[in-house]
Formats: sequence, C-alpha cells, structure tokens
Amino acid sequence: MQPLRLDSLEAFAAIVRCGGFRAAAAERGVSSSALSQTVASLEAALGIRLLNRTTRSVFPTEAGERLLERLAPALNEIRHAVADLDQLRENPSGTVRINAPGPAADHLLCPLAFSFMRAYPEVRIEIVSDAAIIDIVERGFDAGVRFGQQIEKDMIAVPLGPPLRYAIVASPGYLERRGTPATPHDLVRHECIRRRFPGGTFALWRFEKDGEAFEVTPAGRLTLGSAHQEMQAAVAGQGIAHVFEDYVGDRVERGDLVEVLREWSPKLPGWFLYYPNRRHTGAAMRAFLDHLRSFAWRVDAAAEVSRRP
Repeated sequence: MQPLRLDSLEAFAAIVRCGGFRAAAAERGVSSSALSQTVASLEAALGIRLLNRTTRSVFPTEAGERLLERLAPALNEIRHAVADLDQLRENPSGTVRINAPGPAADHLLCPLAFSFMRAYPEVRIEIVSDAAIIDIVERGFDAGVRFGQQIEKDMIAVPLGPPLRYAIVASPGYLERRGTPATPHDLVRHECIRRRFPGGTFALWRFEKDGEAFEVTPAGRLTLGSAHQEMQAAVAGQGIAHVFEDYVGDRVERGDLVEVLREWSPKLPGWFLYYPNRRHTGAAMRAFLDHLRSFAWRVDAAAEVSRRP
C-alpha cells in the first residue's frame, strides 16, 4: 500500500460530512477538482473505492463507511489536540524551565518568578541553579541566565536586572586579627576564600581604580563552590570573601561583615536571560519575557530573598 497523507483522509471525511465535493471544497478553501483528485489518489493508495458518485450525490461505499467509522473519532482527537495547542499558544499556561547560576536565581529570578506567578496562575516555573555552561535546548530548558560573553550568538539575550558589583568582605574578628587590606595588592598576605567553578577553574578577583584595572588570583586554604558558602565562611572568620553585594548587604548592615576595598570594586554588566532564536515561542514564555521587560527591579526585593533561611 502506498503511503497515506492525513490531509487526504480529512478530505474524504469532509466530503461525506458535507454531502458532496462542492460543499467540502468551499469549506476547505480548495477547488472541487483538486478535492476530487485527492480522493482519487487516496482510493488508489488503498486499492479500494471509498465513494460512489452520481450526478446528484456522493455517498460512501461499504469500505468507505467502515473507514469513516474508525476515522471520525481519530480525526476528532486530532482536532482536540490541535485546539489544545492553540489554547497553549494564546493563553499562558504550562511550564517555563530556566537554568541559572545560584546568584542570579537567588537575587533576580526568584523575585521575578514570584511576581510573574501572581499575575499568571496557570503557569508553572522551574528554576534549576547551575553554574556550568550547558546546552539549554538539549537539556530541555526554555531559557538560561549567563553573562553576555558566555551566550552563544544564535541565542536571543535580554538584560536581567541592574548592573552588578562584587563586594570584598570579612568579619570584624578576622580584620582585627589580620589587619585590613588597603589595596588589592595587600591580599597576598591574607586568607582569601576561593571559589572553584564546576568546570574546574577558579574565580578571579577583578579590581579597577583611577584607570588601573587588574585581576588577582586569590590564595587561601579554603575553596568552596557557591557564593552562599563563601558568605558563611566569611561570617565565621575564615578569611576574605569576594561575592556579589546582593549576598552580603544585610550582613554588612548588621555588622556581621565589613566591606573593604570598596573603591576598587567597579560596576559590572549585569546578567542576561537568553533563549533560542525560534520562530514560534509558547504563550507562557512570551508572557514571562514581557513580564521581565516591564519588571521594576527593587533592591529590597532581592534582599528579602537573600534573608530567607
């Protein structure tokens, strides 16, 4: 048997339902001759006549009736499936999955997601914290968050949140014991809390002042894998930490930590949310992007998330 096309089966059902070629052709927006050729090809593929034609009417043969009896429910299910997709495309629902490093998830995506979910109760949000560079399409994510230089050129990138700044912090007790560094060059005499990324590299500490910019590879006995751990270590007096200021603002206010070298910490470009350059984007993702573009970033919103246990 020759391969069958779904549209030819739909055409056959439409002819029977409409009672003739002319009415079915008008419903489908094609010519009667084209519809007749479609059915002829279907009959040739099946090797059996499906329709009896007279000058006044068209009605199914026994084979046509048997085929239609099984075909009608299947076509109805297909129509419902397509209607469900139309509903998903037009009305935000379903799940939006986002891959993001911990700091971006903690201080930007969480406040954004909370606000979005209040506005769109039919949409589910899944945020996976991961600092590794991954293929978001291959891993089944709708979007990811990274710095601009880490985003592939075939992705669409949208700014996420305000500019960033690193804070260099230590506990009052540590600074009392070891002294306060006056310049980044003094860090060589201190216990720096290092961060190792999933790929194995260490985070560099970047500084800039009066046109002088340079990087420091920190030295220290303690190596950790997240900013939250670094903050805990700094509060415990284990050394000097280099983390985004969103993580430590409330700790500095309470006196648990002291910021040093502030004049050497420049503003940095912020995070970007990126997603595949596709022709069709689901309604839930479109709504999320619109919400992101209109979201009023507030320092207190990010700080509130960071204070949660």
